[in-house]
Amino acid sequence: MKENLHIFYVPEAATASAGTLIYLSEEEAAHCSRVLRLKTSDFITVIDGKGKMYTAQLSECRKDTVSAVITEVFTDVYQCPYYNHIGIAPTKNIDRFEWFVEKAAEFGIDEITPLLCQHSERKVLKLDRVEKILVSAIKQSGNAVMPKLNPLTPFDSFMKNVAAESAVKLIAHCESGMEKVFFGNAVKKAERSITLIGPEGDFSLEEIALALKSGFKAVTLGQTRLRTETAGVSVCAFLSCINNS
Repeated sequence: MKENLHIFYVPEAATASAGTLIYLSEEEAAHCSRVLRLKTSDFITVIDGKGKMYTAQLSECRKDTVSAVITEVFTDVYQCPYYNHIGIAPTKNIDRFEWFVEKAAEFGIDEITPLLCQHSERKVLKLDRVEKILVSAIKQSGNAVMPKLNPLTPFDSFMKNVAAESAVKLIAHCESGMEKVFFGNAVKKAERSITLIGPEGDFSLEEIALALKSGFKAVTLGQTRLRTETAGVSVCAFLSCINNS
């Protein structure tokens, strides 16, 4: 793989092989030709979001149309040995939630489910904007896998959706007087995990009870009270440390 090439996201490349002609999306094409000012015959790196990377050579590079020919295919791109799914309530200040999404993608999160909880202050979420942040983050970090982004999901519906999943299921909440274990002791290396992070007002007692009844274990992320977005990133950091130790 050629080093230090600009990275572009082309989902359609998933079925490509050496010699295949691919086209960049309108947005990626504009970035390639207008912002980076790349020219015909320049080489780029392409990711498909499914775990493969490609080296490609630009065959046409105009303002709105950019095509390239795949020259090399790399299937042995690093894959996380664990699966990290976080259900998290979007914050009232959308910038904070978007910051979480960006950092979580840099850590290699696999799946994000925005949660609609009883204490949620944000009840609407524009997924297209969040998806753009995810694309930008995986390109920046060199991650070849696009995280799965689910729609805003009511808490009780989420419980039903993951009921049959085989995973370590954890809920981080701030209620005192309840038994909790430290997150770092609740997950082992290479495990699949689902972690719940509540809104600014925390999960309701009813939601905590439902989660515990549904097989979730209560965890703490430390002695200090974390903002929603900080808690989400902390989970990603913990899992990265556990799996890279």
